[in-house]
Amino acid sequence: MSDWLDEVKWTEDGLVPVIAQDAESGRNLMFAWMNREALQKTAELGEAVYWSRSRGKLWHKGEESGHTQKIREIRLDCDNDVILLKIEQTGGIACHTGRESCFFQRFENGKWVSVDPVLKDPRAIYNK
Repeated sequence: MSDWLDEVKWTEDGLVPVIAQDAESGRNLMFAWMNREALQKTAELGEAVYWSRSRGKLWHKGEESGHTQKIREIRLDCDNDVILLKIEQTGGIACHTGRESCFFQRFENGKWVSVDPVLKDPRAIYNK
């Protein structure tokens, strides 16, 4: 594999945390994990590919929903253990709940409150 992949500090289970951020607004859209193959494919395809821990397989973001993430930049933090993807979010929806961002809940007065609207019903996105 490539030398640039060796510079990443992978966890014991071979993963690295990844933040997907809207390249224009700077808003954090989601958090996920990548293994070496996912990061390499992301760089090759120019679209985000993650490692799904729950499914135990690669997950090309948008493979079901059509809401792919076009890569503008891939950055590595100062400790080489967190990846930041600056992306263009297709369809403006990053979250499986139909919202722009997965970070739609804000802590207010001792509880979590949903503060962002659902842009599209998830049943319409995933046909489940």
